Amino acid sequence: MSYRSIFAPGLFADQTILVTGGGSGIGRCIAHELASLGAHVVITGRTPEKLHRVVAEIAEDGGSAEGHSCDSRDEEAVAALIQELVTTRGRIHGLVNNAGGQFPSPLEAINKKGFEAVVRNNLVGSFLMAREVFNHSMKKHGGAIVNVTADCVNGFPGMGHTGAARAGTENLCKTAAWEWGPYGVRMNAVAPGWIESAGLDTYDDSMTEMFRGAAGKVPLKRMASEAELSAAVCFLLSPAAGYINGDTIRVDGGGQFGSSPTYWPLPDAAINATEAYDGFHRASRPKVLED
Repeated sequence: MSYRSIFAPGLFADQTILVTGGGSGIGRCIAHELASLGAHVVITGRTPEKLHRVVAEIAEDGGSAEGHSCDSRDEEAVAALIQELVTTRGRIHGLVNNAGGQFPSPLEAINKKGFEAVVRNNLVGSFLMAREVFNHSMKKHGGAIVNVTADCVNGFPGMGHTGAARAGTENLCKTAAWEWGPYGVRMNAVAPGWIESAGLDTYDDSMTEMFRGAAGKVPLKRMASEAELSAAVCFLLSPAAGYINGDTIRVDGGGQFGSSPTYWPLPDAAINATEAYDGFHRASRPKVLED
């Protein structure tokens, strides 16, 4: 089997696209789809073993990829990596800032070290990657940047540190749209809601009940597949999104609207259920969602 993308074959042929956090979860899926569409995909992360596995998968599927161990929060390491890639590849056509992470906690229990760590992981790292890619490549050649944030438009109770960081990233897109737009650079974001990704399995058992009940709180009454998020990323990287700049696409099934009004309760199940687009041939359901 191979990736079943809805986009035209060869869409990203001869392009170099960097995906941070590409060794697992959503980043792994995005890397696979981009490679299936002809891109040479560069994935980064902090665990070399994960990167090697995804690069091997892409090669087995007939795609082109390479992995580099890099902490996106490390300014010197990021600068060195981008300079190396530009030297070897000529230019970077696209950047997907997907790396990130957080831990569940109410605001009152988050200490300064924990808050700063999550902000550095989800906001500072994305800024450093984008700045270096712009300075070393896109300022001269143009390009597209997509930041993977989170669906926190109404706040993010229990995850206030990452909510603040993701909101900052979305505002960063707006500023970059003004400053970098004249150079032919577009920066946008995708904000995933509930995604059936392996990332759910990284949380402790205290989150299990919430994860399993999440689909019932979404108007479409289901979670999204990794491929549905990846498709939005590929669209924003593509020429079809050539006039979209500084914006955020929310891939959340309508979950951004919060709880339904008391006068319009959601039914227990969808009446005409929509099927998830599941184009990722190597996807597997998170263990936490299994009965």
